[in-house]
Amino acid sequence: MLVAGGLTVPCALGRGGIATRKREGDGVTPAGRFALLSVFFRPDRLRRPVTLLPVAPIRPDSGWCDDPADRRYNRPVRLPYPASHEELWRRDHLYDLVVVLDYNFLHPRRGAGSAIFFHLAAPGFRPTAGCVAVTEQAMQRILAHCGPGTGMDIR
Repeated sequence: MLVAGGLTVPCALGRGGIATRKREGDGVTPAGRFALLSVFFRPDRLRRPVTLLPVAPIRPDSGWCDDPADRRYNRPVRLPYPASHEELWRRDHLYDLVVVLDYNFLHPRRGAGSAIFFHLAAPGFRPTAGCVAVTEQAMQRILAHCGPGTGMDIR
């Protein structure tokens, strides 16, 4: 369960559970406190979310580098991109609304995990690849109370 103030909602976590030691591709959701840095949204599917966090639209060429050997590791990239990456403009709805968490972001350690997001849940709250996921309604309610300095405790 995810608790945000007086709101308690179901959430999905990584298929590998929660752990203090995360490695690229292990499916683990990292334990700790992470700032909510910024929000991306699909403007063709949703209106701009109400939040005090920085917000930017996802574009068809939006990606996120997940290659530990690349200089843009755990950073947004424009597609096409030569190194391994995730596409943010997805056919499913998981990244219609996505929050970048400050996990391994400010000073990325190669191989310690990338693209750890707070995003929309898959049907049935199927496990994620290491992210935290909730329904769109829950996400909209949570983001309305978020701004610079808001953090997420994962334990």
